[in-house]
Amino acid sequence: MVRENLLSEVKKPVNFRLCNVSSYTAELLEIRADDPKLHVLFVPGNPGVITFYKELVEALYENLGGNASITAVGHAAQTKKNLENGRLFSLQEQIDHKMDFVSQELQNTEVPIVLVGHSIGSYITVEMLKRSSEKVIYCIGLYPFLALNQQSVKQSIIGKISASSIASAALSFTISSLGILPSTALRFLVSQSLGRSWSATAVEATCTHLSQYHVMRNILFMAETEFKKLSETPDWEFMRKNQGKLAFLYGIDDHWGPLQMFEEISKQAPGIDLSIEREGHTHSFCCSEAGSIWVAYYVASLIKNKTSSLSQ
Repeated sequence: MVRENLLSEVKKPVNFRLCNVSSYTAELLEIRADDPKLHVLFVPGNPGVITFYKELVEALYENLGGNASITAVGHAAQTKKNLENGRLFSLQEQIDHKMDFVSQELQNTEVPIVLVGHSIGSYITVEMLKRSSEKVIYCIGLYPFLALNQQSVKQSIIGKISASSIASAALSFTISSLGILPSTALRFLVSQSLGRSWSATAVEATCTHLSQYHVMRNILFMAETEFKKLSETPDWEFMRKNQGKLAFLYGIDDHWGPLQMFEEISKQAPGIDLSIEREGHTHSFCCSEAGSIWVAYYVASLIKNKTSSLSQ
């Protein structure tokens, strides 16, 4: 009860806005602290629809006691409207997009920056750490997708679909055709099929974004380029050199971030802060309110341990 009262005192609504980044539009969720001690920049997985993470951003701000500004930046072209006229963005282009955002929006930030990524967003934040200034003090990967999992049947299926432009277009058209349904019917269909345990926020994000053809095509094209890039050996040398700046949270039975990868990291770079979530949440934690709140508490705990200024 005491903790709930403390959190309610620092509660602030999330602000949604569009931001032009190097001529491409990004959807943002942000909460600005009155006197921030640091800035947390969150990068989503794929789908990179940022509204899936609304509850995470709110809970993270509260758990950090209002001492940190939070910005969550979505992927280019994975927006509600087809703002890029059907242009497809690769994994590398999405990384460049996030770096451009940092240069444009955070270059004058006087406080330290913490990067937090989910799934492929974890890979993106590690790449951003390589190219960032000393201002970035920490990088946290949630259920990270850092290397291809050759044993995953799901990854194999997704890989084959995404590698075929015909299959990708057909699947995108099939899913987007559901968008012709009345909004109430679409929400009912999503909540009864995909989202029985999902939050209203996740159901709404699915209906508004994933029913758009341009979003699905970009999701699948980005996945195709992910599979090509992540078939390479991870950059262990960089991870070893930056062990003190890295932390990863793994889940049970997660084919994107299998525990074999957890074990490999512990061998290759034993100084990295590694954890396994055993609370029953999944890779898609952001689709449930309980998952978002638990992960926000975990991330805030890591940040507080890393930055003494927040715990004073």
